[in-house]
Amino acid sequence: MADDAQHAPTSTPAETARAEGSSTTTTTDTTTVTTTPAPPKDDLVTTRHTLAVGRRRLHYTATTGRVVLREEVFEDDVFKGLRAKAELSITAYVVDAPAGTNRPVTFAFNGGPGSSSMWLHLGLLGPRRVDSGDAGALTPPPYGLLDNPQSLLAVSDLVFIDPVSTGFSRAVQGGKAKDYHGFTGDIESVGELIRMWTSREDRWLSPKFVAGESYGTVRAAALAEHLQSAHGLYLNGIMLISSVLDLDTVDFEYRNDRAYVDYLPTYAATAHHHGKHGRKALRTVLAEAEEYAARDYPWALARGSRLTAAERAEHVRRISELTGLSPEYVDRADLRIEHVHFLTELLRDRGLAVGRLDTRFTGPLHHGNAATWDADPSMDAILGPYSAALNHYLRQELGYRQDLAYTASSSRAYKEWSFKEFEGKPVDVSGKLSRAMRANPHLQVHVSYGYHDAATPYWAAEDAVAHLDLTPELRANIEHAYYEAGHMMYVHEPSRLAQSADLAAFVTRASTRG
Repeated sequence: MADDAQHAPTSTPAETARAEGSSTTTTTDTTTVTTTPAPPKDDLVTTRHTLAVGRRRLHYTATTGRVVLREEVFEDDVFKGLRAKAELSITAYVVDAPAGTNRPVTFAFNGGPGSSSMWLHLGLLGPRRVDSGDAGALTPPPYGLLDNPQSLLAVSDLVFIDPVSTGFSRAVQGGKAKDYHGFTGDIESVGELIRMWTSREDRWLSPKFVAGESYGTVRAAALAEHLQSAHGLYLNGIMLISSVLDLDTVDFEYRNDRAYVDYLPTYAATAHHHGKHGRKALRTVLAEAEEYAARDYPWALARGSRLTAAERAEHVRRISELTGLSPEYVDRADLRIEHVHFLTELLRDRGLAVGRLDTRFTGPLHHGNAATWDADPSMDAILGPYSAALNHYLRQELGYRQDLAYTASSSRAYKEWSFKEFEGKPVDVSGKLSRAMRANPHLQVHVSYGYHDAATPYWAAEDAVAHLDLTPELRANIEHAYYEAGHMMYVHEPSRLAQSADLAAFVTRASTRG
């Protein structure tokens, strides 16, 4: 290998970075040869499988790989054809059904921005699931996979989508990934994939759903409106898992007191889980925190220095009781507890940090006096099992061979993400969801909340939903489900079983005419 490297021909940077479809010119002493790279094409692999669901046996086809997205090209108002722009990785599951049957289909994705769909795929919805364990009882490497008889596949076909720069999805050679690292580019590309799959698979008359988690709920809400307005594709339902429709509810910058209020019930739930509320029931603690957050806490923050000493002392005491933090810490924080600081401080006396995605998880603080933890213990706990399971599953069980790394989470996409459409105002898609529901009064919405979710806290999500611009009749189309777990509530086995049943019932109801 060393000798080969020494005698290998060298190339200039321009020769090694060719645009998709551009020509490459090679010159020797006697000949000049110009070649054009072959345009990208779909590279899908199909396999057959069976899943036991109770006494039933589901026979289904799995299709995984990359689908090429193309755009129409015009020059001087003259149509020049289609040009490849991105390759999106998907995994689709379609159950064998009698001719003429229109099973529901659910398009699912996670959030980030910059996250692949592996969490919903192998944690909750798909026919196989990861064996990861749970807080305090994690499965050791090399982990494993299990059948998932609670899969949503029992009632709906499934299409898992990895947005550009996640999973195996990439911009085409010569293209700019940054074009998709933003609100509009993301919505349009994922929406185009949904339109293409629906058309190619002849599913326009099937009940259709989107399921998004975390930032995927921003995508799902905006997609519902986009699919309607751009393609006339109306959905039966939207599943918002760990919802955050209005990012102002979780933004602590610029003295945004709304976020401090919206996080308080989650802090109380976390304190309860870690033994800070004695023998009180979780529901009792939450009721107390919600009552305080609904009225007294916003008033106290709005008063600022106008609080009397006695009033301030009373609010310091109340916040301390609910959150499990010391009165001295609450006072120094000026009654405003930022979430990562809370997760670092709560169990400092035990040398532990608390997870953000799931506050039931803990991990050792990297330093006893650290202002914030150096990593999220809950992400540390689940990233390894999910990544190992996903890479094994796609390559070994579904037969898709790809040398590209499967990108579980793209830090580049996250750092580059553009919200230019919201410049000077909060990122808020509640108006788009409201518009979609007004245009399609049959659209049903399911919202899943985790009490121990400190990434998209349940009280903040409730706040956003409560402010949707809807009539009472349309508001009746929204249902709510709560679980004693975190952001990926399905990591907690009782929550996974309950959530699976809740989502299956939702899809079944929303697919029924009348």
